[in-house]
Amino acid sequence: MMGVGLRRLKYLYVVGVFVALAVIVIPLADPGSGSSATAAGTESPFVSHSIKLYPSVEALGEALFFDGRLSGDTAISCATCHQPHNAFTDGLALSDGFTSTSYFRNTPTLLNAGRLATSYWDGRVDGSDLSTVVRDHLIEAHFMASDARIIQERMRQIPEYEQTFIELMGGEASFGKVRSALVAYLDSLESENNPYLDFVAGDADALSNAAQRGLTLFNGTAGCSMCHNGELLSDGQTHVTGVADNPDIFSDPDRHISFRRFFRQFGVGEFVTLREDVGKFSITHDDEDRSAFRTPSLLEVGQTAPYMHNGTLGTLKDVVKFYNYGGDSEELAPLGLTDAEINDLVAFLSSLQSDITPVDPPALPDYEIRELGVN
Repeated sequence: MMGVGLRRLKYLYVVGVFVALAVIVIPLADPGSGSSATAAGTESPFVSHSIKLYPSVEALGEALFFDGRLSGDTAISCATCHQPHNAFTDGLALSDGFTSTSYFRNTPTLLNAGRLATSYWDGRVDGSDLSTVVRDHLIEAHFMASDARIIQERMRQIPEYEQTFIELMGGEASFGKVRSALVAYLDSLESENNPYLDFVAGDADALSNAAQRGLTLFNGTAGCSMCHNGELLSDGQTHVTGVADNPDIFSDPDRHISFRRFFRQFGVGEFVTLREDVGKFSITHDDEDRSAFRTPSLLEVGQTAPYMHNGTLGTLKDVVKFYNYGGDSEELAPLGLTDAEINDLVAFLSSLQSDITPVDPPALPDYEIRELGVN
């Protein structure tokens, strides 16, 4: 069964690449047609005479974030799973993946992604290396299943993109420049108008009385701040909490295929029979890291349900009760909180959310005819 599953995923990937190649638009104009100029006067290979450049690399990155042409079959974009109106999550327990695939972990928020110590639930990439994270999501078969060469050629057929790359980034579109533009946009996504941050900054009325009592518990009796500390309310480390595995991973063939492929890729020898997400162990192969996962930032936890690396806890009350019972780990012990204290702690956690400015998907530019020989 395992061989069939992996062959199926490889087949889907190959099909995705061929479909992607099929939708690359490379129309050629009449050699006699004149080329146009950009706003800055640079000679353009495009027939169009009205190319509007993006004002900044960040603005270019925002457009790319919403552009499905970065994915293998052009059907999904970064915003498909990281939806601005859902605090840049998808609201699902387990995220969807590339067409005809599904993933086996929860979609984390992208707010403050540029300030995290590590990326991914297993902490496998340094937080300062968002370019690698972007690369992984663009080309991995279970994410967007694209190819660097396909992306580059598509970008070069879109005048607004191509000329903005030239004007703002010093050269024609490339996979590296696409990643840099997306990173510039991700770096701009930060928590703002957040009651907790306002309270810490001196606004005594930013938190309700119940939330303030919850904050006292958070930093005291409940012990939450032992791991959730600092500006992002995260120690940046990985810990074993004993969260139960999500059975949907193993009952859904598409998720199970992605699960097996992932752990095979990282050299986990037991990937065929594995029935638990071993977390950081897949990276270090150290038994102490088995089922260890990154401490997430809590700055947006009030609006990023469901919770934990696999979405098994649906509400903040479920999360608090899980820890109150002591989880299922040697790292944890029962807290002994009363129902009233649980409610106060939930009130505080619920206040951890920003007022997100609505983000309307930008109008995306079309492919354009290039002048023959001007490349």
